[in-house]
Amino acid sequence: MEELNRTKLVPWKRCNFCPSSTSSSSQLFKSPREFAQHLRDFHCSKEGGSFVCRYGANRVCPSLPVEGVSDRDYEDHVARDHVSAFSAMSTDGVTTTTGSTSQTDKSGRSSPENVPVSQPSVVEDQHKWTIYHSRVNLPAALNDPRLAKRETDIFTKTWGDSFERVKILPSPYLPEVNRGTFERYIQKTSGRYKKHLKNAVSADPQSANQKDSLPTKAFPALLHHKQLDKSCDDLDQVPKLFLQPNFSLENVETFNAVFPWTQVETSKPAQQGNKRQSSKLLQEKLSHYLDIVEVQIARQVSCKSEAFFHAMTSHDDLNNHMLQTCAAIKHLRDKIHALDSILVEGSLKVMKIARMRSNAAKFYNKLKLMATVHQTQPTIQLLLSTSEFVGALDLISTTQEVLTLELAGVTCFRHLGPQLAEMEKVIDKMMQADFAGNASKELNRDLAEGAEIMEEDRLVSILFGLLRQRKFYFVDSYREEACTAAKAVIKQTVIEAVSVADDIDTDSNVGSLADQMRLLNFPQWMEMLTKVFENVVILLKRVKAFQDVTLDVLNIAAGKSKTTGSSQDTDAETTHIHHLSVDNDMDEMISVYEHTRVSNAMKDMIGQVCDHAHDRCVKLLMARAKDNFLERLSSSEFVTLSRAVEAFVCDCEKFCGRRSTSLRGSLQSQANRFVTRFHEERKNKLSLILDSERWKQADVPYEFQELVDHIADTGKLELPEKRNDSDKKPAEVLKVREEQYAVVGTVLLLLKMVVEYCQCVDDIPAAAPDILTRLIELLKMFNSRTCQLVLGAGAVQLVGLRTISTKNLALASRCLQLVIHHIPLVKNHFEERLLGKQQNMMKYFDQILKDYKDHIQEVSNKIVTIMSNILEAHLSKWEVKAPVPSQCFRTMSKQMKKMHENISDVMPESEIRALFLRINQAFVRNAKNQLKKLNIANDAGPQHGLVTGELAFYIESFKGVPGMEDLNETLIDNIWNKR
Repeated sequence: MEELNRTKLVPWKRCNFCPSSTSSSSQLFKSPREFAQHLRDFHCSKEGGSFVCRYGANRVCPSLPVEGVSDRDYEDHVARDHVSAFSAMSTDGVTTTTGSTSQTDKSGRSSPENVPVSQPSVVEDQHKWTIYHSRVNLPAALNDPRLAKRETDIFTKTWGDSFERVKILPSPYLPEVNRGTFERYIQKTSGRYKKHLKNAVSADPQSANQKDSLPTKAFPALLHHKQLDKSCDDLDQVPKLFLQPNFSLENVETFNAVFPWTQVETSKPAQQGNKRQSSKLLQEKLSHYLDIVEVQIARQVSCKSEAFFHAMTSHDDLNNHMLQTCAAIKHLRDKIHALDSILVEGSLKVMKIARMRSNAAKFYNKLKLMATVHQTQPTIQLLLSTSEFVGALDLISTTQEVLTLELAGVTCFRHLGPQLAEMEKVIDKMMQADFAGNASKELNRDLAEGAEIMEEDRLVSILFGLLRQRKFYFVDSYREEACTAAKAVIKQTVIEAVSVADDIDTDSNVGSLADQMRLLNFPQWMEMLTKVFENVVILLKRVKAFQDVTLDVLNIAAGKSKTTGSSQDTDAETTHIHHLSVDNDMDEMISVYEHTRVSNAMKDMIGQVCDHAHDRCVKLLMARAKDNFLERLSSSEFVTLSRAVEAFVCDCEKFCGRRSTSLRGSLQSQANRFVTRFHEERKNKLSLILDSERWKQADVPYEFQELVDHIADTGKLELPEKRNDSDKKPAEVLKVREEQYAVVGTVLLLLKMVVEYCQCVDDIPAAAPDILTRLIELLKMFNSRTCQLVLGAGAVQLVGLRTISTKNLALASRCLQLVIHHIPLVKNHFEERLLGKQQNMMKYFDQILKDYKDHIQEVSNKIVTIMSNILEAHLSKWEVKAPVPSQCFRTMSKQMKKMHENISDVMPESEIRALFLRINQAFVRNAKNQLKKLNIANDAGPQHGLVTGELAFYIESFKGVPGMEDLNETLIDNIWNKR
């Protein structure tokens, strides 16, 4: 019954809605997990992906939504509302409260529920559940019989699947305990235990009479339990209210419970007798409770009487011992005082004097330290007068540390700390001002003094001080000073160049300085620009020297052993800086990160100064280019300008270590304009020459032969040095190694133009793609104009030629072959100077070669066509009759010889042989057609003999022509059709 009452207080002990036939509800659940699993199996439905709780009246849970929740939310709901709830459902579905509003004892009396309970009560807590009421021990909980039905147990769930059960061995540090271990204790306490039992039996005679009827070993335990039960029965008559630890009649509710008003009120006189009787009964009841308590107290006192007498006896003995102890203590204290006066006081006095001496020494040292600190400000002034900023800053730092640690609280130095802080700020301003002044002085001094740093010691001291304070702004300050100095140097150089010019009147109001500069001619302006470049380079050398010194100082400040500055002039400079660092015995002032950051800033600084100098030079260049001055320069003048700019840019790149694009870009734009004008001049010149070309073989001046020889010997497309060759006579043909070229004058000028384009690429490398495009255009124009004038017979109308002869065609073909011979050299020249994706432009040369070869082939076809038409015209009039040779064959032979004479001096023998081979093929083809038309067969008839005589004359007419001897040996066999 007690267990059932407890289940009402624990909601997960039993299911309130399952019938008794259900196996899972016919017994109590052992844990909340089993109850939750029961709810999931019998009181839960899954609809789609949601879970719906059915634990409630009519299978409806009042605390969960009807549409359902997720699996995780369902578990939280069961744990919160059904397992851990503070109310339990009765079997009829009505909720009953686990705690009652009042408590009723066995006598029917009620006690108030709101009586606060702050301490545990033996009376109330004796029936509460404890761990000793547990029916399942720990091994049974660990060895869960349902372990096979679950995925993991409590160990693998927490520690993982790698956990394995192992056999626990007994500890070697714990002894084995058996009954023999307690034998000595049992023997020692057996006498006292027997005496205790004897006293207990004498106190309860009724229990003594039953001693014989019980076993000897069980009698003491039964007797003890019987006494306890009797005492509990007597005390049960007393209401629990009187036995509570917080019982107080001052509490109104407690007072009303002890003295009910219904028994003490006298409002109605008719019931005076009953009320008096009730009051008397209440008094007797309370007296009865008092008697019970007094009897229990007397019983306890009688049981412990022997202990009371023993305590009194022990008290007297303890009093005697205390008197003896006090006497011994007094005697001991007398001896201690004697020892103190004889042995201790002298030693303590010696120690006291030693401590006083030590304190006096510390005080003396403190006074010396104060005197030293007092001299800090004069010492700092002395160090600053010699620019020893690092020493002054170290002294301030050390003094501040001494004031904080050693002289803390000294009143006379209360203002020294702020004064030193202000002095440190003053030193920062002094270093900033000195650095700016030193930088300006070094950069703006006379350029003739060179690039060396004049006051290196002072600069190093300032740099160490700035690094000591981690003031890295000096990089930006020096960059601004250097940019300002570059601007001033360029302006001063221009002023000097304008002032010394003879043809410029500087006194009259010509205009601004740029306007005066534009009055300079090219040599004067070029001299000024060269001087500007020289002065800027000197300034950059000074910046580079400052960078080297700064990098050395940075390395020393960062604790590095090697310097990263320029390796050319670091002997004296680096030695001086290293001596300075050794003398000052410096620690690492800056971190590795700060060292890297400042080093990179220094490298960027010199690059930015170079960029600024380039920008100023660009403005100078643009100011001079306003009136198209640079576009009107000759090729040699622009090349001079380009080389000067390129040399200056290369010098700057040596200082900063990277390419500068502003000046090159400006020159590039001017170069593009120059290349455009350069190309237009040569294009117009070539066009005019072609329009006036009569396509006759021209003499080759020696300069062109020398140009071709120079290209053949060196492999470079460049103009040779001019020599005094006025006595050299022109040659009839142009010799290229062992081959001779009969050419017209136009192709010689074209060859010189091509070389000039190649030289222009060498002088202006940045304009290589543009120059290549222009050169390709020029070559294409020559090819197309030649085709129009020769093959298209345009020269007949332009220069008044009667017709385009085979010699004209041969000369055009030979000129094209001369250009083809030099195109691979031009291609290699440009291929070495084009970068990256610009190499794709090499395909234009392949296209040009194809066009030129196709043109040469067309010229050859044209010559063959002309001769084929002549032969066809004569053979069409041929009549096979005497005399032999006929006039037709005489004319054809004459025409063939004349053509050979015309082209023999122009074309090489191999090409002549190929041409005549094709002409003979045309002759054979036309002769066969004519013979077929005349119906003459190879039948040894009279007409056959006449034809054979004609062919023999044709063959004999070429016997004396060089290279043509064996062309017609099989002519007769080829003309006659094979039977």
